[in-house]
Amino acid sequence: MDFTETQIRRYARHIILPEVGGIGQEKLLAARVLVVGAGGLGAPLLLYLAAAGVGTLGVIDDDAVDLSNLQRQVIHDTAGIGTPKVDSAADRIAAINPDVAVERHRERLGAANALALIGRYDLVADGSDNFPTRYLVNDACFFAGKTLVSGALLRFDGQVATFRPPAGPCYRCLFREAPPPGTVPSCGEAGVLGALAGMVGSIQAVEVLKELLGVGDSLSGHLLMVDALATGFRKLTVPRDPACALCGDHPTITDLSGHA
Repeated sequence: MDFTETQIRRYARHIILPEVGGIGQEKLLAARVLVVGAGGLGAPLLLYLAAAGVGTLGVIDDDAVDLSNLQRQVIHDTAGIGTPKVDSAADRIAAINPDVAVERHRERLGAANALALIGRYDLVADGSDNFPTRYLVNDACFFAGKTLVSGALLRFDGQVATFRPPAGPCYRCLFREAPPPGTVPSCGEAGVLGALAGMVGSIQAVEVLKELLGVGDSLSGHLLMVDALATGFRKLTVPRDPACALCGDHPTITDLSGHA
């Protein structure tokens, strides 16, 4: 493609990177990424992917902006309280970069719509805040053959991992099944440092861009753990589990019927 003068100026710091260049920026402008959740992790993810020039961003979230969100969900603002998060996010993305098309999905991701929705995108970034959605996104990405960049956080701790089906590992290789309800508190119950959401979501954005560009070392096969209190990072190796119910040698999960 031929960049406009405005685009050359906007993406100049990308284009001069040998690992990106004009060809890489073209890849980003042609890419389609689905972000699950426009909350604490989805906010920095969407902001940085939009600024980077990822051409189409899908946003799925059925919630509205609440005052309690603003401590960490920096894509929203006080004037937007009560506004659907997908609309608030789309307005902010348009203000950052008019090159980016936003596809708004004001609905909850479920077994009935996950495969069709995820199948429309090149890559999925999961910023959801509950275990049922994380397992659903993992399973749907596996069946759709889509790379997943997953993030999570609680209190002062965060984690990021990338899963590339069908080779594995997948999220279930790391955590075979969700913990029993009530055993792991939510951010609403235990709290979360707002700036940590920015840190973890930004790391997710970096990994998404690396996957789209095909550069650097992928986090596939690894789990990056972030300890904000200790200012520490640990990168753990996560092997594929031959006994995994989804991507193992003898899978027992063959569709999304086990999800709501």
